Amino acid sequence: MRPTFTLGIEEEYQTVDPESRDLRSHIATEMLEQGKLRLEERVKAELHQSVIEVGTRICNNIEEAREDLYDLRRNMIGLADENGLMLVAGATHPFADWRSQEIYPDPRYDQVVADLQLVARANLIFGLHVHVGIEDREAAIRVMNSLRYFLPHILALSTNSPFWLGMDTGYKSYRAKVFENFPRTNLPDSFASYSEFENYVDLLIKTNCIDNAKKLWWDVRPHPFFDTIEVRICDIPMRAEETIAIAGLIQATACKLWNLHSKNLDYRQYSRALLMENKFRAVRYGLDGKLIDFGKQQELPAKDLIREYLVWVDEVLDELGSRKAVEYIHQMLDQGSGADRQLAVFRETGSLPAVVDYMARETKVGLW
Repeated sequence: MRPTFTLGIEEEYQTVDPESRDLRSHIATEMLEQGKLRLEERVKAELHQSVIEVGTRICNNIEEAREDLYDLRRNMIGLADENGLMLVAGATHPFADWRSQEIYPDPRYDQVVADLQLVARANLIFGLHVHVGIEDREAAIRVMNSLRYFLPHILALSTNSPFWLGMDTGYKSYRAKVFENFPRTNLPDSFASYSEFENYVDLLIKTNCIDNAKKLWWDVRPHPFFDTIEVRICDIPMRAEETIAIAGLIQATACKLWNLHSKNLDYRQYSRALLMENKFRAVRYGLDGKLIDFGKQQELPAKDLIREYLVWVDEVLDELGSRKAVEYIHQMLDQGSGADRQLAVFRETGSLPAVVDYMARETKVGLW
């Protein structure tokens, strides 16, 4: 049976003091409770109190997802303003110190900190997660195996975390480097079947590595409770339109791969070791670097390979109703990623608070 290819999008926002431009915790917790009253389950806490997560409803297509996500951003920007805060979409804060940030009071997060200690406390990062509905679990595993190839390209588009603790890290996605300190992160291995994946999860649970499959923090995973595959590799982009474009590309990729599998075709599989080479390049250089075309055994400009990628998914965009959303990626390639734009502001001003102000403005672009 053909999957529904429904969409769900989760974004994690920074709550920032408009005077110091630093992250704020206490008021953000009150803001979270207000958000839950207005938006119910679409607003959630995260490990640190200065992180607020929102999630769309299950959306039938990318335009439904756009409407829901824009509504969430507008509401959260309004709530932040009411509480004397700025809402910022960036995957790291340019200069905030994780050591001064408080953990959200919740038994689940207390356990994460107890297990992972300093690694958990230092995980002051903000991501974008995209769910695509694939109801058949075997089909989901097959699509996930092939989708891994494209994740570095998707990450390069989303890169939005060049700064950490007040320093230019030299990386376009320093968030990815912070997060890989957690266990069970990065690209997963491929699995021959869903039962092989289940056996893996069961062994980890049996041996007290995890208590459920949500603690597989891979860049892509079959969601343990929903009939989706969840792509988790992305930095949160500054602009909502960038999020929608990336979500549309992920959905289109899943659809194209499923079409191939349904015809007993496949996208060529490469080892995790090779794919991780491309992930590092995306993390380090973003859109300005080169990625490896493993078929040609050549390194080529990331932007050129992403343009080829867009041609490859083009045939499914009209049936998904996502042509407008995905075509925005051409503009993203021209204007640069969030990381590129943050760095440009810093080079111009020499001021990290000015970078935060720019990020806050970009977070609002196109919403009204």
